[in-house]
This record gives sequence, structure tokens and C-alpha cells, in this order.
Amino acid sequence: MGDIMSEPTLDPRLRQVLLAVIAEYVETAQPVGSRSVARRHVRGLSPATIRNAMADLEDMGFLTHPHTSAGRVPTDKAYRFYVNVLGEVPWKAAPGGQKTAEAATPSTDGAERLMAETPTRLSDGTHMTGMLLAPPLRRTALDRIELVGLGEDRALAVVVTDTGWVTARALTPMPRPSVEELREIGRILTRRYRGKTFQAIVEDIERPADPLDPLWTRSRGLLDQIVGLLRDRNLYISGAINLLDHPDLSDVGTMRGLLRAFEEKARLVDLLTRMAEERGVQVLIGGENPVEDMRECSLITSTYTYRGQVLGVLGVVGPRRMQYGDVISLVDETARLVSDSLSRVQRELYLPG
Repeated sequence: MGDIMSEPTLDPRLRQVLLAVIAEYVETAQPVGSRSVARRHVRGLSPATIRNAMADLEDMGFLTHPHTSAGRVPTDKAYRFYVNVLGEVPWKAAPGGQKTAEAATPSTDGAERLMAETPTRLSDGTHMTGMLLAPPLRRTALDRIELVGLGEDRALAVVVTDTGWVTARALTPMPRPSVEELREIGRILTRRYRGKTFQAIVEDIERPADPLDPLWTRSRGLLDQIVGLLRDRNLYISGAINLLDHPDLSDVGTMRGLLRAFEEKARLVDLLTRMAEERGVQVLIGGENPVEDMRECSLITSTYTYRGQVLGVLGVVGPRRMQYGDVISLVDETARLVSDSLSRVQRELYLPG
């Protein structure tokens, strides 16, 4: 997606004052005055000089002035400048970050477990919301499909990939097959498609139906729902409740919007899928996020890979006021360790050339 906003040019004094204001605000969560900047961050400049610099930065859109306070707080533009400055040098591991990132990668006894547990570890390590977008199923091959009757006109489709990933979804087949018919359809699909990529399976199922093929004539509606399952990507989310502990996100409307975005998932999956098209770390700050319900937050992601190919993204959602350097380092290192872990999964991932 590229840089959302290119870094504006600031003279050394304005740059120094802006970075000091951001550091003070991130640490204290209180509007920042010129005296605290002079006392704690900037040597050799008087409070009056700093005050004038802060007024200039406000005119330029980097700072804003809360009505109830004499101090100033950073805007999204300021945080973007700060993140771009951090990116001028390679990300440095935060204290304890390597240990936390390593804890985010469980043993390589299964790719699905790795995917499911990583967001929890990210959430625990940042006290924010962790997430991971799993690879699209089309990049793997089928091991088997099982169909189980649930009663009340519903069935459970369980899809197992050749790497051990398991995806399950409740379906509503019409007309309703018997329990034995569901099992038989699952066996037929497994025999027909085992070892084939999901992309090839979807293309085959979407071809015009053969009137002489009993599978198609008996279960066309069910197959259409299975195609939808194969097209989807799992999004693992952990630690949404952590955001309640951040005063910046305490507004009821803000939290309601965030929880709605996490619950509905579709818009977030679309966003993360687009972010996966560009390798490495990406940061969306506040209004840069195209998902309106997430514009009071920052989203930090990094891609994870297998044999040089990007499989998906992982990252965290948190308040705009955060220790960006620490969080970015943790996310980036976790992505590297997940990539390393995937390379050691017992059964190789199937990635079409």
C-alpha cells in the first residue's frame, strides 16, 4: 500500500520539539506544555522558544490544542512523521522484545495451531489486540472433506488440508440430504480432489454442471457453499478486551465500532489482504485506515512468508498513542519467527508456482 503520507520537511528545531512532544505525550497521556519539554527533553532552548515552535507545529497540523488544557497533543500527521523517522534506521528490538516474540511462536507441531496461538501471544506481549490473517486455502491442497449432519437442516463441512489445517463451517444444504448422503458426498469429494489445490477444485466445481454427474445433480447447492468456504481466509483475533484498558479508546462509540469491525471481519480481511500485497512492516495511523470503525486506532502489520512467498500478515491494533518503536519491532520479529516456524512444519505447504 506504500507510505500513506510522505514525510514533510521540518527544520532541526521544529523536528526536535515535535519528537519531544510525542515522546512526552506517549509516556504521560497528558497534554504537553513547553516547560515539561524544556525540562525533560530539550536542552538549550527556553520555554518561550519551545512554545513558539509548538505554535508553529500546530499551525502546520502536527499538534492540536484540547479545549480544556493549555498543553498540546500530537495529531495523526505527527505520529506519521514519527513512524517515518523511526523507519530511517532498521527496527531495533525493544527490551525483552526478542523473548516476547519467541514466545509468540509455539512449537512446529501444526501450522493451524501456530496461526491460532500467535495473535494471543502478540496480544499478551503488547496489551493490545493481536491478529493474524491465515493463507488463502487456494494456496494449499486438499487432504479430505467431511460432511456431518447437525440436524435442523444444517450440516458441518470440515476441510482438512495436506498441511494439517482444519477449517469448519456450518452449511444449509437444500434440498436436505440424509446423514448418510452427506457422508457419501464427502467421500466422493475427497476421492475426486485429494491432492489438488483448492484453486483447481474451485475452478472445477464452478464449471457448468454435467447433467450425467450424480454428484452435481444431487448436491449443487451444497457445492456452491463449499466453494464459498474454500475462497475464504481465516482471521484470528485475540485480546479485543485489552483495548478497554487504554484511556484513548474509552469512548463507548469508539469501542462499539472496533468490536463491530472485529466481529464482522469482512472489511478487516479485505484490508489485511491488500496489506499482504506489500512485504514487510506497514503502519496505518488513525484516519489513514480505510475501515471507518478503526480510525481512532493504529494498525501495525508485517507479512510472514514460506519459501520466499508471502502467505499472510500478522499484527496488532492499538491506540494511536503507543510506543511505536517497541511494537513495530515486536511485530516484525514475530513475523520472522512465524516464517521460520512454518519452514519447519513436518508436512510441506503446497504453493503452486
